[in-house]
Amino acid sequence: MFLKTFLALVLTASTGMPAMAIDLAPLWDFNQPELSEQRFQNAMLGATTDDQLILKTQIARTHGLRRDFAKAQDILRSMEAQITKASAEVRVRHALEWGRTLASATHGATPPNAAALDGARTAYMKAYSLAKAEQLDTLAIDALHMLAFVDTAPADQLKWGQEALAVALASRQSAARKWEASLRNNIGMALHQLGRFEEALTEFKQAVVLREAAGNAQSIRVAHWMVAWTLRALQRVDEALAKQLWLERECAAAGAPDHYVYEELEHLYRIKGDTHKAEHYAQLKTTHAK
Repeated sequence: MFLKTFLALVLTASTGMPAMAIDLAPLWDFNQPELSEQRFQNAMLGATTDDQLILKTQIARTHGLRRDFAKAQDILRSMEAQITKASAEVRVRHALEWGRTLASATHGATPPNAAALDGARTAYMKAYSLAKAEQLDTLAIDALHMLAFVDTAPADQLKWGQEALAVALASRQSAARKWEASLRNNIGMALHQLGRFEEALTEFKQAVVLREAAGNAQSIRVAHWMVAWTLRALQRVDEALAKQLWLERECAAAGAPDHYVYEELEHLYRIKGDTHKAEHYAQLKTTHAK
């Protein structure tokens, strides 16, 4: 839970800004792609042509989430004759989803080959350029953040995260601004991997403030975990321990004991030389392994 977070994309119209054709957020449940697909199929009834095409891109995405990339690509290929005359949003979403079939978090431990990475980069850059030109800020940010799955070196991930954050901070579109917490988390991760722990801590602390303002309890716990994780890297062991113990209580109260909290507590107690407590949390970590 604490190493990856996901943000549902919602774009609301702002004065002087383009409105998105259809609100997809209520239809998405990223944990249940089959259910989401059914919702998208149902929404096709009576939808405009552009909305139907947008919904098809999301149906393709549900197959990608199920690791059926061939099916996702078949759906996207079937749209190619129509999208040339479709709206900019349709074309951006089509490029985004094509890129996701080639390189995304869903591909897991099996890295895409060079050809797939090149194809994904081309698709994401196409999506970004068109979204930027059409002031579809949320989709522009999405495309930039997906480039971190193509260019996976921490320095490259930092670059794409910072570019995406610049778009979010400059945007007058509320949904684009909602990306800020996730982007700061991603930037913090890249900085942490680069050993730039103080800078990472600054990003993670800003993410905490944003998550607390948004009010989602799980996201708030994730943000605090990232801070505590970085405090350990900075050898600020007592501060890290206090925060992880607080997280342990918060997770217990929510009925969601967490493997990663126990893992950090094990590390911290080993640093402090408390073998008994370290073994206690090692056992809990195993019991609640993901």
